[in-house]
Amino acid sequence: MHTYRSHTCADLTKDNVGETVRLSGWVHRVRDHGGILFIDLRDHYGVTQVLCDPDSPVFKDVEKVRSEWCIRIDGNVKARDPELVNAKIPTGEVEVFVRDMEVLGAAEELPLMVFGEQEYPEETRLRYRYLDLRREKLQRNMTLRSDVVASMRRRMWDKKFREYQTPIITASSPEGARDFLVPSRLHPGKFYALPQAPQQFKQLIMVSGYDKYFQIAPCFRDEDPRADRSPTDFYQLDMEMSFVTQQDVFDTISPVIAGVFEEFGGGKKVDAAADWPQISYRDAALWYGSDKPDLRNPIKMQVVSEHFAGSGFAIFAKLLEQEGTEIRAIPAPTGGSRKFCDRMNAFAQKEGLPGMGYIFWRDGADGMEAAGPLAKNIGPERTEAIRQQLGLGVGDAAFFLGGKPASFQRVAGKARDVIGEELGLTDKDRFAFAWIVDFPIYEKDEETGKIDFEHNPFSMPQGGMDALNGDPLKVMGYQYDLACNGYELVSGAIRNHKPEIMYKAFEIAGYGADEVNKRFGGMVNAFKYGAPPHGGCAAGIDRIVMLLAEEQNIREVIMFPMNQRAEDLMMAAPSEPTAEQLMELNLRVIPQE
Repeated sequence: MHTYRSHTCADLTKDNVGETVRLSGWVHRVRDHGGILFIDLRDHYGVTQVLCDPDSPVFKDVEKVRSEWCIRIDGNVKARDPELVNAKIPTGEVEVFVRDMEVLGAAEELPLMVFGEQEYPEETRLRYRYLDLRREKLQRNMTLRSDVVASMRRRMWDKKFREYQTPIITASSPEGARDFLVPSRLHPGKFYALPQAPQQFKQLIMVSGYDKYFQIAPCFRDEDPRADRSPTDFYQLDMEMSFVTQQDVFDTISPVIAGVFEEFGGGKKVDAAADWPQISYRDAALWYGSDKPDLRNPIKMQVVSEHFAGSGFAIFAKLLEQEGTEIRAIPAPTGGSRKFCDRMNAFAQKEGLPGMGYIFWRDGADGMEAAGPLAKNIGPERTEAIRQQLGLGVGDAAFFLGGKPASFQRVAGKARDVIGEELGLTDKDRFAFAWIVDFPIYEKDEETGKIDFEHNPFSMPQGGMDALNGDPLKVMGYQYDLACNGYELVSGAIRNHKPEIMYKAFEIAGYGADEVNKRFGGMVNAFKYGAPPHGGCAAGIDRIVMLLAEEQNIREVIMFPMNQRAEDLMMAAPSEPTAEQLMELNLRVIPQE
């Protein structure tokens, strides 16, 4: 017999009754039923019930075991009595009578219990992550993650992509976040960087003639943490293709993502990839208040400025006299009660706005009537025009925000989400995807008037060089994101592969040719030797698994995550370097006052 096991803790069935078996695993739970000890023995694959009574030669030893001891047992497989069968587990028809036992690893008193679903502080869970990972939910999440990655790889190979690895130690590159720098021992005073993404390398792979590339790539960014983002590192399905248009990229990656969600989505509806809408960045901001809209919620915001211009509601009327302002309405089907409207007004105040105007429609003595402070101020004619524009009726409401869109857009988007959630309009049994396209390449600083990149500087401008000779704020890029249920899952672009267009694009943002050559010389030089048109994207694996696992925090699907302060409590990182290490690297740490 094998040193540790003849079967896993998920293998045994009625067919094994009468056999002598060997199992190894962790003591999940111990129960004493009047001198008979029952142990749920757990390994990665499942749970088997083993029992021991005073007739067993190792009864005294078994009495000593406690939760999370790692043990090996030998015993005889017995059928459970019919009334004691546990239909919830594959091994529920049998149990094993213990004849021999060996303690493989005793456990001290546990800082957190593995059995059950008790909540523990994040600090405890991350400091003892190896115990936390033994819990059923985490085992399930990490298995899901591994299966998702394997599925992605198979799907990419099926599309004739090959996986190539790119460097982990490289040069600093602007990807929208801070780099993690690595000091060079051989070149004192100089630093490498951990790659924020394989962006430049995958483009160089296309210049090298490889046509289709993908990689399950680790990426490193020194970012502030949030629920859907790791503060240090993450993994993405990275891909690039030559001789493609934007639509070619969509047609390639969409079935991969859709297939993964169909395979692991637990039966939730997944719209066919060909039906995923393409929404411009500006329309997404207007309709949803976000460039990663949750389309499970059918609410679409609209501009209603014309109904308030010159109206009796002085706050909005005066606001509209200022340049660049507008009034937007958030329709709220079935939200037509004063109680709900007051609650949403309080929500806006909590978010830092003075409030949120509203109108709701109800049955009146003479038919449908509009109610609320705004209705009284602007009168029945304007109110009716708003109702008709928004397609609302009795029992419905609308909420209004005004000013320069940048000042209220975030809150409007959040309000839309809350309204959809509270009124039961959001379809929770669905994954709703949308491509967000036509991102502006440039933005203007309101204070300085300076033009700078708003999004990826390596995107090909729509219209090429001709577009760059016009108003930079009207230049759109062949850049795109894939949104799902309120999260950005994929980001990519058709690349700017022509040096003359790249130099011009950077010149508009205030970067001269010397600066471009200094910062991106490797890639720009390569483009001078016959670069093909190319484009691609990257899909965030951590975020995809978070959605599939129905988790609210990305740390629940990362095996060894950092805490909110970017610390690894288990390994005590970051740590102070030794004096010898600093000397070797020609570095000195200046203490902070």
